[in-house]
Amino acid sequence: MKRNESGKKVFKTMDGNEAAAHIAYAFTEVAPIFPITPSSPMAEHVDEWSAHGRKNLFGVPVLVQEMQSEKGAAGTLHGALNAGALTTTFTSSQGMMIMLSNMFKVAGGITACRIPRSIQNYCF
Repeated sequence: MKRNESGKKVFKTMDGNEAAAHIAYAFTEVAPIFPITPSSPMAEHVDEWSAHGRKNLFGVPVLVQEMQSEKGAAGTLHGALNAGALTTTFTSSQGMMIMLSNMFKVAGGITACRIPRSIQNYCF
């Protein structure tokens, strides 16, 4: 919780994507990202904070790697987890289906990761 000069708590209004990005950033060492709507804002926040040197709970900036596809982000996620890094990627429902084969490998290797998923609402 941030405090101003007088010691009072400072509250911030934000959407769900930014809130999810705040929590993910705090507990992440490596973040392979592929910006895909509607999860792009989460990845963009993490990328911006890392570029500005913001530190996570472990006192280091998150290592962000932008990939060229969801499959590449999923492969990087799998590799970073096997190396022992706390890893997060961001995706949408459609992107999660592309990541499915790697998700089975992650689950089979008994490695834990975070994959915040953003949804799109369609109104007809």
